[in-house]
Amino acid sequence: MNTVLHKSNTRGNANHGWLDSHHTFSFAHYYDPTRMHFGALRVLNDDAVAPGKGFGTHPHDNMEIISIPLHGDLEHKDSMGNTAVIRQNDVQIMSAGTGIYHSEYNKNSDKPVKFLQIWVFPKEKNIQPRYEQKTYLPEDRVNKLQVVVAPTDSPESIRINQDAWFSLGNLKKGFQTEYAFHKKGTGVYAFVLEGSVTIQGQRLERRDGFGIWNTENLSIVADEDAEILLMEVPMN
Repeated sequence: MNTVLHKSNTRGNANHGWLDSHHTFSFAHYYDPTRMHFGALRVLNDDAVAPGKGFGTHPHDNMEIISIPLHGDLEHKDSMGNTAVIRQNDVQIMSAGTGIYHSEYNKNSDKPVKFLQIWVFPKEKNIQPRYEQKTYLPEDRVNKLQVVVAPTDSPESIRINQDAWFSLGNLKKGFQTEYAFHKKGTGVYAFVLEGSVTIQGQRLERRDGFGIWNTENLSIVADEDAEILLMEVPMN
């Protein structure tokens, strides 16, 4: 088994006033050659956008881009004609493929929007761009790992162009479970949204990240009420 630990206070930080972003992996002006990616997981940004502010129209191609709002409302517009607002408990994915333009703004004028911006290298390049979002009820992941992103079409999850699985869990103090890997050659990057958990004997606090690979399952214990995100991605 191999592991890598990224404590929350070791992340890169860029505070532009309208945007306060913490980078788990090298991004923009934050560069650490030891933190370029975890397998196919390229970007994990923990963003807070000021009221009424946001990212103007900009391009992407050949990347799987997942947005998970944690607080507030994020307005999305793109060159495929999609206009949507994503909120807490929503998960959004864009397969940028051959190329798209999009913008993201804080829909609220009175509070920041906080969300995770996640990029995953695609399995297949130059596909037709696509967009999908879905709302997941928090009560459906109490003491359960709820799969929200998967590589196949399913009414339960949104589809990613990669052999990747994302799971969210709201775990009560003392709850214990195991996570079984979906495929050989993958690793899991665990990110603690709130609370504290112990995974494979490693205690993790709020916003800590922990990558594990070369094993088949993980033991998870909630040391206190906790919210976690598990991202299983190919390591090659």
